[in-house]
Amino acid sequence: MPLFQLYFTPALLLLVLTCPQVSQSVPLMVKGMVTDSLVFSAQILLHNITDALTKDELFSGINCSQEMVKLNNETDTTSVCAPKGSTCSGINKTEFDQDLCLENIGKDLHHYFTFLAAQSDPDKLIDPTLSGLRELMQNFFPKHLPSDLVSEEDASENSSSFDKKLNLCKVLKGFHLRSITINRVLSYMNSGEQTK
Repeated sequence: MPLFQLYFTPALLLLVLTCPQVSQSVPLMVKGMVTDSLVFSAQILLHNITDALTKDELFSGINCSQEMVKLNNETDTTSVCAPKGSTCSGINKTEFDQDLCLENIGKDLHHYFTFLAAQSDPDKLIDPTLSGLRELMQNFFPKHLPSDLVSEEDASENSSSFDKKLNLCKVLKGFHLRSITINRVLSYMNSGEQTK
């Protein structure tokens, strides 16, 4: 049984999605602290990305699981969001800068939102991922939500349909990895470990 199903039963999801007191009125941040509702929203986003990667019709003709990952290298999320006391990069990190970490997460979300919003998706296969990402950004990272978007046709007129699908596969795999990192970091912040 997938880990997601162990933590989130259909009844709980129904409650969260249909009960305004649960899904709308719980603040995502309280005085700079990451709350359970933000962690939950990030977990839903990770689930949506994972689900999109399993849709064969999205990548027809491509075995996406065998393709390389294309990460957003314009942020420092993995290094600035490393937990206090970690030595993952070979450097012993003695401090955790939550504001800098959240800023980098916001930039990552902006990058992936802009990319996904520009994709041609007539069958709405990436729509749940894009909708979850938009909601997360509106509620928590509003300054990173783009106001103007370039359509896929404007951004890559000379690319073939196969190249576009291949690029979407690689970027979604990168977003999946980054989303795992974001989920771990938000859970770390929610636990309060960074303040000890």
